[in-house]
Amino acid sequence: MYIFIDESGQFTKHNNEKYFVVASFTIGDPTRTSKRFRSWMRSRFPRKMRTQSEIKWSSSGISDSLRLRTLKYISSLDVRIRFTFLLRKNIPHKYHKKNGLASGLLYTNVIGEALDDYLPIADDKVLVFCDRRHLKGMAEKEFRGILEARLLTNLSPNSFAQIKMVDSTTSVNVQIADWIAGGLFRYLEDCPLGDECFKILKNNLLGEGKELFNN
Repeated sequence: MYIFIDESGQFTKHNNEKYFVVASFTIGDPTRTSKRFRSWMRSRFPRKMRTQSEIKWSSSGISDSLRLRTLKYISSLDVRIRFTFLLRKNIPHKYHKKNGLASGLLYTNVIGEALDDYLPIADDKVLVFCDRRHLKGMAEKEFRGILEARLLTNLSPNSFAQIKMVDSTTSVNVQIADWIAGGLFRYLEDCPLGDECFKILKNNLLGEGKELFNN
């Protein structure tokens, strides 16, 4: 199984945003999905952007109508989506330290919760790709080790699990996850286009979104 993950929102950024969203998807043939989305970018995006290695949901120079058309194209790729989210105000006190938020530990646990939605599974090989980011208070090796151990406890003996943090400019599928997360973030934040984004993606969702720390 291949799982691709990205997020939208910030844990600590001081603005009016309320949510942090993690979106993930699985696909039968990630190479095919990557090629098709790259082809879409090169044929449908503004000419000056077509040679860029990455075009994010939040990139300037993209119209909202193009954002919606791109989400529709993503939904046609048969991606199977799950998402996890939290209200920033509900982040538990245990993550608040004297020197600030333990965002590395928090992010690790949020990704772990997102991956739990895929378990248990019969696959004997699970590869997870997520965008590389700064993990305050945690080394990348530790991040990978915690999540790989969490997966392996729910897989059959002799199974293989690997977490890879990649530069999103080199992974078109992680870029797709960025677009999915951006659309779901707009929906949760009740922003313009939010309802339209959700309507486009809802048939690709495997269950409802999982809210963390809501108690």
